[in-house]
Amino acid sequence: MIEMGAAADPELLKKAADAHHKAIGSISGPNGVTSRADWDAVNAALGRVVASVPKQKVMDVYDAVKDITDPKVPAYMKSLVNGADAEKAYQGFLEFKDVVAANQVTTASAAATVPTGDKIGTAAKALSDASYPFIKDIDWLSDVYLKPLPGKTAPETLKAIDKMIVMGSKMDGNLLKAAAEAHHKAIGSIDAKGVTSPEDYEAVNAALGRIVASVPKQTVMDVYNSMAKVVDPSVTNNMFSKVNPLDALSAARGFYTFKDVVEAVQR
Repeated sequence: MIEMGAAADPELLKKAADAHHKAIGSISGPNGVTSRADWDAVNAALGRVVASVPKQKVMDVYDAVKDITDPKVPAYMKSLVNGADAEKAYQGFLEFKDVVAANQVTTASAAATVPTGDKIGTAAKALSDASYPFIKDIDWLSDVYLKPLPGKTAPETLKAIDKMIVMGSKMDGNLLKAAAEAHHKAIGSIDAKGVTSPEDYEAVNAALGRIVASVPKQTVMDVYNSMAKVVDPSVTNNMFSKVNPLDALSAARGFYTFKDVVEAVQR
């Protein structure tokens, strides 16, 4: 999915994020349904994003998700709704898919331009050196990352996600693409314990610092504050208990220094 996102048209991604933000704003009713107009806009935006990516990359996502989805899931989900409505929606999707495919690009866009020699890149190396031991302490194979936030409802969590979507829509398109490419490369160097290489870890930190710096500070703080409302202190305490505390503190100090560098160049 990250690789597909990196190949998508940045401007269309921004418009899709804006459409999702607007749709979240019109959600109502006990089932959390957006308005018909906003639903139409989201589907149109997603279709355009998909059409901006070569078919093979889209199919790579389809195949990857299929491989991790139990074959019984579709039937189970269909059992939770009106079957006739589900079949009508699926038929509509197949017709929509054909229109998207007919308008799909055939070649991937060029790779992102990655800045070099900037202050954020230098600071990212210092952060990475200070925090890599902490990264190696973490059990990345744990199922804790698949668990929902304790004590929070879907609507509460959605409010925090909405702030992230807004922040993403304000990011520099080239830098966002570069960050996705850095994550894709880092996933490729993950070892048996789920840890990426030091070089790829540094590249990810630099890429993340640059995209955060491309967003106004208040938008970033909106994400921070919204997450603070949905993450119970017990979560951070639990995660802290699972690592070497000295490594965690070293990583925190490195992060605070890095944060100051990012903020100093923030637009």
